[in-house]
Amino acid sequence: MMESTETKRTVSLEEAIAYTSKEKKDVYKTFVNPDLANLLSLIGFDKTFASALGTEVIDSEGNTYLDFLGGYGALNLGHNPKRIYEAISKVQQMPNILQTSINGVTAALAKNLAMICPGELQYSFFSNSGAEAVECALKMARSATGRSKIIYSENSFHGKTMGALSVTGREKYRTLFKPLLADVEAVPYDDADRLAAILKRRDAAAFIIEPIQGEGGIIVPKSGYLRHARDLCSKYETLMIADEVQTGLGRTGKMFACEHENIEPDIMCMAKSLGGGVIPIGATIASEAVWKKAFGTTEKCLLHTSTFGGNTLAAAVGITVIEEIYRLNLIKEAKEKGEYMLSQLRILQTRHPMIKDVRGKGLMIGLEFNDSERILQRISSQYLGSLIAGELLNNHRIITAYTLNNPNVIRMEPPLIVTLEEIDRVLACLEGVLTKYGSFLSLAVGKGKDLLSSVRVW
Repeated sequence: MMESTETKRTVSLEEAIAYTSKEKKDVYKTFVNPDLANLLSLIGFDKTFASALGTEVIDSEGNTYLDFLGGYGALNLGHNPKRIYEAISKVQQMPNILQTSINGVTAALAKNLAMICPGELQYSFFSNSGAEAVECALKMARSATGRSKIIYSENSFHGKTMGALSVTGREKYRTLFKPLLADVEAVPYDDADRLAAILKRRDAAAFIIEPIQGEGGIIVPKSGYLRHARDLCSKYETLMIADEVQTGLGRTGKMFACEHENIEPDIMCMAKSLGGGVIPIGATIASEAVWKKAFGTTEKCLLHTSTFGGNTLAAAVGITVIEEIYRLNLIKEAKEKGEYMLSQLRILQTRHPMIKDVRGKGLMIGLEFNDSERILQRISSQYLGSLIAGELLNNHRIITAYTLNNPNVIRMEPPLIVTLEEIDRVLACLEGVLTKYGSFLSLAVGKGKDLLSSVRVW
């Protein structure tokens, strides 16, 4: 029996914007991801937000929230930056996607990236996300070297497409999709001796690494590790791929995190905040030597392409993002405010044993919590970060989230335009939560039996 026309009626934009909270949830559960919707509802992450600007987000009831999640590093300029929309308006009459011509806006963004990136990085391929940028980097490394093996770090996160997932170091995301990319091998993060032992076989096309592991729990390597890794890659003729998708464009107090140790990668990936929080864009930039070996002939120049990659709107936004980072001096702002926040969080750590560790660089900060209540060990190791993030959201209107590979870590990645007053507000709210609950046991009990019994969804 055929459904009626009314049953199949599509939803207009105006209707979607006007959805009630219940309508939004019902449609999401029916047509998007019902289990995710249930999980978000469980921990109070299902509010209806109506507007956003800068560091603030306003819900449908008029309450203002402070965003310290920052789109996992995608909102370095904050929500809805005015100059990004002005840039879009300047090119809105131009062809956005037209492959039968050379796009000057795209070319200009590529030149600008070459100007701000470390070392001899020169040629850019544009895509739509960080995972796509990684996919390009892996293909480029294999093509340029004639080798197939890719070395990656345990506990890493490079994306969830098949290639990027193959070099992502958490089995939870990998198991159901095996076999993944062949000829990949993991090495412990921050272990130069193990890396050397693998690279000395001289069969690796590339070593891909996050200068700071983001989803791994904001893990900062020991001083000198990245430099040692760079030297090992050069010695054994293995390309070094720096994944700066989350760490790049000022987030850590340098334009790119690899610059903290003056590292010059052979290939670098970026995305997230390159789109100004408005437009999806990823970029993979390589040295001239690598690019020419990988794609540098008429026969090979179309081996890797993207329909939307480098479109006019995205390129215009990318140009403007770089301008804004320098105009607002956001690299210096991230460094100074990050140092302040880290110092204040470490003071909190001395007063609250619930805090196990505080780490990070710039405004990429991780706060790890102890899971010492053994009776609730399984629950705490999987749920503590979300419990505290839920407290901050629902009782203090502070938006944070845990890191994907380590749910015991809350990330603090506010827009780089954040003020010291806003940082102090978050610090005060966090101390309030820690003082109120004192230990994970009392926090979990305070959340009630329903919350604890639902941990199995993780």
